[in-house]
Parts: sequence; structure tokens; C-alpha cells
Amino acid sequence: MGLFDTLRSVLGVRAEADATRDADPEDLFGMSTAYLTMEADLDFASVGAAALCFSNVDSTDFAETLDAVAAILEAGEEETGTTFRLHEDDHGYQWVVLEDDDPEDLVTSVHFAADEFVERGYGSRLLAAVFGFEKGDTRAYWIYSFRRGAYYPFAPKRGHERDQRVEFKLRSVLDGELAVEGDEQYWYPLWPDRPGAHPWG
Repeated sequence: MGLFDTLRSVLGVRAEADATRDADPEDLFGMSTAYLTMEADLDFASVGAAALCFSNVDSTDFAETLDAVAAILEAGEEETGTTFRLHEDDHGYQWVVLEDDDPEDLVTSVHFAADEFVERGYGSRLLAAVFGFEKGDTRAYWIYSFRRGAYYPFAPKRGHERDQRVEFKLRSVLDGELAVEGDEQYWYPLWPDRPGAHPWG
């Protein structure tokens, strides 16, 4: 099974079959306090960026939905300074990438974008929201799976290896504050397209 197929299986097709409930963007607000805990208890600071991953639909209506999402984020940019861009990765998945030094603004913007997809009937296209952190040379991410309605940690190392010690530490500290995925088979690694990059590219 290739990387593309695995991603689709875990965050898409298989997760849809094993879904615990429909996508609920309200879950994203748990990250507002998690940012504080990550910094105060674990010394992980925000990387100043977050992203929303979704699968595309080749239709005029979906294109109009993307325009509406962009319009909402443009309005937010004027108010909060959160910048955004749309990006397609090497596997054909779409990303809304947001940048802001204020983690609270990032959470709010990701929520606005996700909520617009749901309101327009495309909640099923949402795959994941990704929030990045760093401590020195170590990067870690909290990934929210919309199909599973839960977060899981991802701490990549060079050579497509995972720092499981960091991941389990994050779970032990944040479990309860975040709804953490209990089944580790759904802790899918979102490897970046190139070394040193973030999963969203």
C-alpha cells in the first residue's frame, strides 16, 4: 500500500467506515487551552502555523465553497492578521494553510474554515486539522481527525521515523484536556513532502 493509499485509508475511507460521529468543528476549540499546556508543561511553543486538510470535489458548487472559505479568511485577516494560502500536496490533497503568531487566532481561523465546509454540506470532505509545535530542534503536531472526532500526536524524526517517547508524553499530559484517539492504528503519520517542512508543505 502506497503513501497516498494509506492516507486515504486512515483519514478517509477506512475512517469513514469506522467513524465515531460526523465532523464537528467545535472540537477544535480544545486546542485553545492545549496550546497553553504544551508551552507551560512541556516547553513546546507554537510554530506560528496550522492547517486544514481536505479532499477535493470537481464541481462548481465545491469551487464556490472554497471561494466562501477564502472570503471568510480574508475578512479574518483584516481583523486578526492571520494570513492564509491554499495548497495542493504531492498526493493530491488540498490544504488551507494559516499563519499567525497568536495560537488563539489560528484555532479560530481553522474553525471558521471547517465550519464553512460543514455548513455547505461538505463536512465529509474534511480529513484533518494540524497544529504545529516546536521545542529546540524537536517538532511535534497535534492532528485532529474529523472522521474519528479525536486528536492524536505526531512527532516526526529524520528518515521517516517517529519519536514515540515524545508522542506518548504528549498523550499522557493532554489526554483529558483533548479528546485523544485511543486506538493507535489511527495515529497516522503525516510526513512532509520534503525534509524540514511541515506536513502541509
